Amino acid sequence: MKDIIKILTEISAPSGREDSIAEKILEVLDGNFDGYRRDKLGNLIVWKEGKSEKKILFDAHMDEIGVVVTNVDENGFLRIEAVGGVNPYTLVGSRINFSGITGVVGIEGESLKSAKENLKNLGFDVLFVDVGAKNKEEATNKVKIGSFGTYDAKFQDLGDRLVSKAMDDRIGCAVMIQLLKEMKEPLNSIYCVFAVQEELGLVGATVAGYDIEPDVAIAIDVTAHGDTPKAMKRIPMKLGNGPALKIMDGYSISDRKILEFLENLAEKEGIPYQLEILPFGGTDAGAYQRLKAGVPSATVSIVTRYVHSPNEMVDYKDVLNTVELLKIFANSEISF
Repeated sequence: MKDIIKILTEISAPSGREDSIAEKILEVLDGNFDGYRRDKLGNLIVWKEGKSEKKILFDAHMDEIGVVVTNVDENGFLRIEAVGGVNPYTLVGSRINFSGITGVVGIEGESLKSAKENLKNLGFDVLFVDVGAKNKEEATNKVKIGSFGTYDAKFQDLGDRLVSKAMDDRIGCAVMIQLLKEMKEPLNSIYCVFAVQEELGLVGATVAGYDIEPDVAIAIDVTAHGDTPKAMKRIPMKLGNGPALKIMDGYSISDRKILEFLENLAEKEGIPYQLEILPFGGTDAGAYQRLKAGVPSATVSIVTRYVHSPNEMVDYKDVLNTVELLKIFANSEISF
């Protein structure tokens, strides 16, 4: 499964530009499905027919955060804006990939004092990207206004810990791919939605399940950590403690029946898990709850350090345990 994670995370596919990752997901799935389609927004929906009449929707968004070029100055330096939740502090000094063209993010500073002030009050107005161009014409021949870019960072296998850009949420996509590969004849019909534009406000999930009409929806996403020095006091989640069953976040409160069912399954099967309350953020579960007359929804999270950076870190055992828990869930008789 590590090979799948490496393949998915190293693809550049920011919000609104998901074609390349959708194509790669289908390639990696290698026919382990009964059908698939892409809807008008670009969501990739893959399914396996089950024996029961129940439909379970699993969701993981396939977009990643990025930047877009807003202007190019006369000296060939690019100006950019965030696509999704990009922290300008994380950008400084990093490399950005614009469809094969690499740029380095710098910060303005006409003096040591102004540089310190700009760094203290950092915003996109004082950032630029250097693609090695000598002037505007040379720069625009490489990267045009409106071009999207993502962190230029590679996958690293540290043993139990895996590091890469775009673990948010390619790790969820990898979980769904593994589920589809391992579930040969599921009890319930499984619909896996590889959603677009989650980072811009749950855009893809808002419509993805409309004609599926699932009985239950579970978003698979990353969540914050509380296990590094002086991490946030109200966040207890730790790498290696198993999948996190989300109670609530800034967008939704998970369905109580689904949570209790998942907890009971985990305890019965000896799968480690932890409970999650996130004081901010949200997942696609918030969109599925509001679908048509409403869908019972919840989120299963993979705890991730350094979210929205070039070096997001997950625990491989957490990933495997997430696959195992959701596989058992998909093959269970459900009454909600």
